[in-house]
Amino acid sequence: MSRQVRHILGLSGGKDSTALAVFMRQQHPDLPMEYFFCDTHKELQETYDYLDRIEARLGIKIMRLSADRSFDHWLAIHGGYLPSPRQRWCTEQMKIKPLEEFIGTDQAISYIGIRADENRDGYISTKKNIKPVYPFKENNLVKADIIRLLEDSGIGMPDYYRWRSRSGCYFCFFQRKYEWVMLAQEHPDLFAQAVEYEQNHSDGRTYTWTQGETLLELLARKDEIIADHERLMAREQRTKPNQPLAEVLESVLDEEEETLPCLACHL
Repeated sequence: MSRQVRHILGLSGGKDSTALAVFMRQQHPDLPMEYFFCDTHKELQETYDYLDRIEARLGIKIMRLSADRSFDHWLAIHGGYLPSPRQRWCTEQMKIKPLEEFIGTDQAISYIGIRADENRDGYISTKKNIKPVYPFKENNLVKADIIRLLEDSGIGMPDYYRWRSRSGCYFCFFQRKYEWVMLAQEHPDLFAQAVEYEQNHSDGRTYTWTQGETLLELLARKDEIIADHERLMAREQRTKPNQPLAEVLESVLDEEEETLPCLACHL
C-alpha cells in the first residue's frame, strides 16, 4: 500500500510564505498541510516571535527543522570562508538538507510563495519526489494581495520590516548596507558577532560579509549610508505618496540588489 502524498509549506518568517499559509488555510482548510521552518539558530528574535504569532493566529503547529551540525561547524569545514552569493553553502547545509531529510523518499507537494508579479522561478530541491507548486502564480496574486491577506488575518508584517525587507539570518550576506547599519542599531550584540565572524583567521586571511569592505568600515560610513537611504526614501514617497512605509523601504532597498536571494531563506 503506497503512502499518501504529503503536503508541505515552508515558512521563512517573511511576508510571502506567511501569506501563503493564510491563503492555503482559507482555500483548503481540510488539506493535511505540514508547516515547517528551517532554523539555523542564527535568526533574529523577531523572526521567532513572528512564527509564534502565525501559529497562534492560524491555529497551526510549525515544525522547527535543524541541521545536524551548527553553522560554526560548517564554517570551520569551509576554512573560515564566509558564505556569499557565489558560495551559498549555508543554504545547502542549514536549509535544504534538513528539509530533504524531513521528507525522505516520500512523495510530497511543496507549496511555494512566489507571487505572480515576481520575475523569478526555481525551487530549492532537485529531488524527483518533491513537486513544487506556486498557488500565488496560479491565482494571479500580487504584492497587494499578499499585504491584504496578512492584514485581514490579523498577523500583519514582521516587526523587522521597519528596517529590513527580508527574513534570514542576522548576518545574511544579502543584506544591503543600510540593513547592516540598522542591525548595528537594533541588535548591537548581533552586529558585534557578525564582525567577529569576519575578523582575521589563523591563516592570516580576512573574510567580509559585504564585498569590498569590512563591517566596521561600513559602520564608519553610517551617516553617509543613512543620508543616501533617506534621500531615496523621500524620492520614492514623492513618486508613490500612498504607498505603505514597508513597501517604500522594500522598493528603495531593492535598488541595491545585485543577486537574487535564496528561495529557501527569503519568502
